[in-house]
Amino acid sequence: MVGFQAAGSAPIFNGHPIEHPDTVAAAIRIGNPASWQGANDAVSQSGGCIDIVTDEEIMAAQSWLAVNEGIFVEPASAASVAGLLKCLSCSRCASCPFSTSLRPGAKVVLTVTGHGLKDSDTPVKFGNFTPSESDATLSAVRAVLDKN
Repeated sequence: MVGFQAAGSAPIFNGHPIEHPDTVAAAIRIGNPASWQGANDAVSQSGGCIDIVTDEEIMAAQSWLAVNEGIFVEPASAASVAGLLKCLSCSRCASCPFSTSLRPGAKVVLTVTGHGLKDSDTPVKFGNFTPSESDATLSAVRAVLDKN
């Protein structure tokens, strides 16, 4: 099992509570998680690791999911995707058993449970999202979608 924490709010990765956690991913902005021991146990028992992703990586993953998969998640849910993309593109993760054992064709499960509407302000403020608006009719929605 591999876990990813936001760089500005990564107590498990850093090995100590974070007094003032700071990340755009509000749902994982936790400086001293109640599930700390359980997360450590899962990582230890599975031979996995904990790594960090930056807010920029999180926002890029959120955008990637929306554009490529049509899935709009909140920033916290994009952290797992950001972590996978990071592991696929960098050698820094070489200390993690996951990055060295991931092979082409492998099945990877990522948890992306939080819908983007839970935090729709963050991608507008920090990402490259611009909301589209339309009247609440089928023809108006189709017209907006056809433009995009």
